Amino acid sequence: MFKLSGYNFKFCILFQIIFVLFFSISAFAAGEQKRVQKHDWTFAGIFGHYDDAQLQRGFQVYREVCSSCHSMNYVYYRNLAEEGGPGFTVEEVKVIASEDIIIDGPDDYGEMFERPGKPSDTFVSPYANQNEARASNGGAYPPDFSVLAKARSTLRGFPWWFVDLFTGYQEQGVDYIYALLNGYSEPPEDFILQSGMHYNEYYPGNQIAMGQPLYEESVEYADGTVASVEQMAEDVSAFMMWAAEPKLEIRKQMGFKVAIFLFVLAGLLYYSKKKIWARIEH
Repeated sequence: MFKLSGYNFKFCILFQIIFVLFFSISAFAAGEQKRVQKHDWTFAGIFGHYDDAQLQRGFQVYREVCSSCHSMNYVYYRNLAEEGGPGFTVEEVKVIASEDIIIDGPDDYGEMFERPGKPSDTFVSPYANQNEARASNGGAYPPDFSVLAKARSTLRGFPWWFVDLFTGYQEQGVDYIYALLNGYSEPPEDFILQSGMHYNEYYPGNQIAMGQPLYEESVEYADGTVASVEQMAEDVSAFMMWAAEPKLEIRKQMGFKVAIFLFVLAGLLYYSKKKIWARIEH
């Protein structure tokens, strides 16, 4: 079996570092995609938690703007009233669900029928199937929003990707979504924009089929918050993060308790080892 000598091993490591640095710098210099910045979220970090008011605003943005194209097939109306969620009451959820029409059936005569939504239903989809969704959007399929915040990611470039590897940076997807919603602008003069596409600073290749969804005061927040594009983008991104990871608060609380338990256990084991082996001559 071929074995690397110490010199060859060091050379391989050095070559890999130079390779990563070269392509990271080249990609940044090319300017094809603007680097996504790390955003300040309430749910980031060890003690992170969701902001109920922000999640309710994000749900409003999704319902009034995004739900006309994007589904949330894995989220139930009842989830809106669960612990760690937007904080709606059970009665409020019943009202929210009843405002949507669900196609149900078949009935006793074998026919489908319409009925008001119930908390036990999943969020109503804007399209009956994928073919209808593509036909309504020029051939492009609007992705489901249920787990999109965890499915998307971004590479922040060297040296941040190396730092993220060891710090457990888990907000890449939601950072990308927030940046994307704020990234629409007019293309540079020398940029060739294909027909039916829209320029976005953060989308790979800078051309995206989805038009700008958010504009100033696209919604009127019930709590009086000014509905700027940045505010709406932040709120709906946070809501999508909750949809993708609704048990985040419970997980972090449990993780902290486990960390404390392991720390105490490690101390007890070390103390026990010292007591046992102290009577034995070395």
